[in-house]
Amino acid sequence: MILSAIFTIIGLSLFETISSVDNAIINAEVLDTMGAKARKWFLLWGLIIAVFVVRGVLPWAIVWGFNPSLGPIQAFTAAFSGDIAVKHSIEQSAPILLIAGGIFLVFLFLHWLFLEDKRFGLPRTEKFFMTRGVWFYAVVSIILTVISYFAIKHNSMMAFGAIVGSTLFFITHGFKQSAEAEEKKLKSSAKSDLSKLLFLEIIDATFSVDGVLGAFAFTLSVPLILIGNGLGAIMVRQLTIGNIERIKKYVYLKNGAMYSILVLGIIMILHSFGVKVPEYVSPLATFIIIGFFFWKSHIHIKYVNKI
Repeated sequence: MILSAIFTIIGLSLFETISSVDNAIINAEVLDTMGAKARKWFLLWGLIIAVFVVRGVLPWAIVWGFNPSLGPIQAFTAAFSGDIAVKHSIEQSAPILLIAGGIFLVFLFLHWLFLEDKRFGLPRTEKFFMTRGVWFYAVVSIILTVISYFAIKHNSMMAFGAIVGSTLFFITHGFKQSAEAEEKKLKSSAKSDLSKLLFLEIIDATFSVDGVLGAFAFTLSVPLILIGNGLGAIMVRQLTIGNIERIKKYVYLKNGAMYSILVLGIIMILHSFGVKVPEYVSPLATFIIIGFFFWKSHIHIKYVNKI
């Protein structure tokens, strides 16, 4: 039991760190344009907000959102409660939560595969889909329709969960697109450090949604999610402080993060339909996929250094 929990926490931390590399890069580039006092404030208080507020509140808010009958206080204590009635309520709502998170993650992967600029980690496959980017909206619409159709037969509320996952994806995607445009303005403008701090906090909150929803593919235990994602957030801050240029050299890490997201999304959808997937599969798949693309990045660095 303890070994399984440790394995899950390590997997969560790794997933949170790798999936937040883009966030760390944006943070580092905006921080370079800020004064020393503002940078120190963000690296201290921003860390506290990222770990204890955003990644602490989000899992609790998700549990409450999918278990409104519990109420906000009971939903918060549910994570640490042994109450059988509370556990039953969470188990009953789990399929709705899992299908929402699974749809969100699968859409996130497909958007990256079809539309986002990338280094081709799997050249033939990724180039093929990049040249057919216009099909993204058709593909995700068909996926949502098919999954909702089977979800209605299984549990009508699961179909609603699938729609929630889709909606959440497009809302957060809009914020991320806006953030990328705003980042370019901030780097070339003389806006106040306060406005930049607020921007960084909003961006951190937006990016954290991916990690928190993906965490439910590892476990439904909120305490484990808090520990794993919290450790991952601390590691992201460490990357922001001094290692971001080094991390940028590992050009295929983003690919690893996205393929991990696809696998986790599929696992969540399977779980929602009652398919039993062992708990160790999510962290193990994360280790293998990210490990492969880390190795591929390392080979790339050695090749570049030889030239």
